[in-house]
Amino acid sequence: MNYRHAYHAGNHADVLKHWVLTRCLALLQKKPAPLAYIDTHAGIGLYDLKGEEALKTDEWQAGIGRVWTSTHPLLADYLHAVRELNEDDELRYYPGSPEIARCLTRSQDHLHLNEKHPADGQLLKDNMRIDRRVSVHLGEGWHVPRALLPTEEKRLLMLIDPPFEEGDDLQNSVQALEESLARMRQAIVCLWYPVKDIGQLRRFYQKLEKSNAPKLLRVELYVNQPNDSSKLNGSGLVICNPPWGLEAELRELLPWLTETLQQGEGGWRLDWLIAE
Repeated sequence: MNYRHAYHAGNHADVLKHWVLTRCLALLQKKPAPLAYIDTHAGIGLYDLKGEEALKTDEWQAGIGRVWTSTHPLLADYLHAVRELNEDDELRYYPGSPEIARCLTRSQDHLHLNEKHPADGQLLKDNMRIDRRVSVHLGEGWHVPRALLPTEEKRLLMLIDPPFEEGDDLQNSVQALEESLARMRQAIVCLWYPVKDIGQLRRFYQKLEKSNAPKLLRVELYVNQPNDSSKLNGSGLVICNPPWGLEAELRELLPWLTETLQQGEGGWRLDWLIAE
């Protein structure tokens, strides 16, 4: 899966991933204590939906393009982060996870963004230079847990979102999760993955179930039935230590989100790989 993100920004997978991210941030901020946000594979942080890459695929039309005008209250924070980049209700720019986190965090919070690709890392630095709360790191994403943890803040939200250009990214994701929890047991870790090869995913789930995670919530959304491994028919997130209230919000929005984003016979799943 060659996943240079500018071609796919704002697609159905981004809508799910970034909406979950906004809800984790919102629920964490019900308490005043500062939090740290870490993005292991951050990308450039900002995408032009009228740019050459996005125009080649137009995937955003079936993603953010379908929810852009929604007034659903659970989408308010997510759509606020998108609208902050756009004027006159014209959808032109889409925020990656770094920009969403930057937009929706508070003055006492700190962000650590990592991007391995040199050119993308420089663009990320340029896009984040206005915010002193943000540190940009240019290194291997899989080294982030051992390099940056534990954080000074006692509360941590981490997003592990590799490009899935290598065959061992699922395995590396599980290892990164375990390394993170060995350093910060209480960390909230969101691990994103594409729904393509079902056999490969079953092995991934089995490894997660045997991991050192105290609890793991799995959420998946399918825009088509996941029976063709050559297509991105869905995506998922495994969330370690999900904040209180997130499961209920997912159960409320997932049916609506599936109906809105489906391209054929869609569906969704929400269950615990490791329950308390």
